[in-house]
Amino acid sequence: MNRLILRRARVENAADPCDLLLADGLVHTVGTVPDDASGESVDCAGRIVLPAFVEPHLHLDKALLDAVRPNPDGTLAGAIAVTGALKRSFTRDGVRDRARTVLETAVRNGTTLIRAHPDVDPLAGLLGVEVLLELREEYRPLVDLQIVAFPQEGIFRSPGTDQLLTAAVAAGADVIGGCPYNEDSLADARRHVELVLDLAVEHGLPADLHADFADDASDPRYALAEFIAEGTARRGLSGRVALGHATSLAGRPPADRARALAALADAGVAVVPLPATDLHLGGRHDSTAVRRGVAPVRELWDAGVLTACSSNNIRNAFTPYGSADALDTALLLAQTGHLSGPADLARVLRMVTYDAARVTGTADTYGVRPGARADLVVLDSTTYDDIVLDRPDRTHVIKAGRIVARTTRTSELLTP
Repeated sequence: MNRLILRRARVENAADPCDLLLADGLVHTVGTVPDDASGESVDCAGRIVLPAFVEPHLHLDKALLDAVRPNPDGTLAGAIAVTGALKRSFTRDGVRDRARTVLETAVRNGTTLIRAHPDVDPLAGLLGVEVLLELREEYRPLVDLQIVAFPQEGIFRSPGTDQLLTAAVAAGADVIGGCPYNEDSLADARRHVELVLDLAVEHGLPADLHADFADDASDPRYALAEFIAEGTARRGLSGRVALGHATSLAGRPPADRARALAALADAGVAVVPLPATDLHLGGRHDSTAVRRGVAPVRELWDAGVLTACSSNNIRNAFTPYGSADALDTALLLAQTGHLSGPADLARVLRMVTYDAARVTGTADTYGVRPGARADLVVLDSTTYDDIVLDRPDRTHVIKAGRIVARTTRTSELLTP
């Protein structure tokens, strides 16, 4: 029996420390554990313990490509073009090595579940899916991988992609992806949405679409939130559809935006802002009053839309920054979303923990409570309200009740 005891741990925002007993991959006890209990013991000394972080939207197959070829103009179109060119020369070893680097970094930063979006299209074929299926097994002791079959190049503008999506599911993909804005017309963008949702129903899988990724909604291919919501509700997929980016929501008139948010909430469609990418690519053609290009988080909250956030890309043409650190993403979102104060920051922290677990369909077994999966992170902090602000070191990362990463840092102020 694998047993780990965390002593004097402050569970999330609890007033006082307690002990945690982790056994057989689950949280067994939150309270008092006898001094003579068997198992490895860690003295947390009042440090905060959270459920481990969740990255619900990360492109592992395209990570770290900026060192190979950067985006020539910083736009979304430029990112798609340069990445499409690079995909033609992808190798299995190259994709595997880059993905491994990011996976291991994410685990050290306290993440134990990643929903990854490898490209599925005639350029890359199933290479990304196949590599991530291998890594899913190799890294299972450290991190859970959900694999999204993602048609980055569109479906109807890239003939054969629909068959590749089906083949990806047969190979073991967990989620049907979508990218309707990359079709050539509104009609094809809507057909794209319908096909993705139909595949989700056919295979009994969730759907996760890149949608409404623009500065405004003047191009109707970037204003599909209500259409997706209606299709989700009609198929009974409530709670099983997520939209990444959704930046054009912020560019719609207030009444129009309110209708879209209400439709998403009623249909049970989640939204996942990706602030590092959304800020970097957005507002490129604005000469004054440059738009932030981030989904309106507070309005999403107020409307009752499930909202998480994630890194999206790591150091490539879409996002030339990042280190797969969920707390860095959370702070960036707070800074750009006019979110501040303990209540807002606690809500932002939930976006990379509990709300991200809901987006990935893992909430039933998530948390720091008896019976939950023992996937936890110990932070080098005793102040819950400052977690997002400080991004403290992850002193221990725990997967299935076993320590899988440690961080030890010494900082000394030398005074005269």
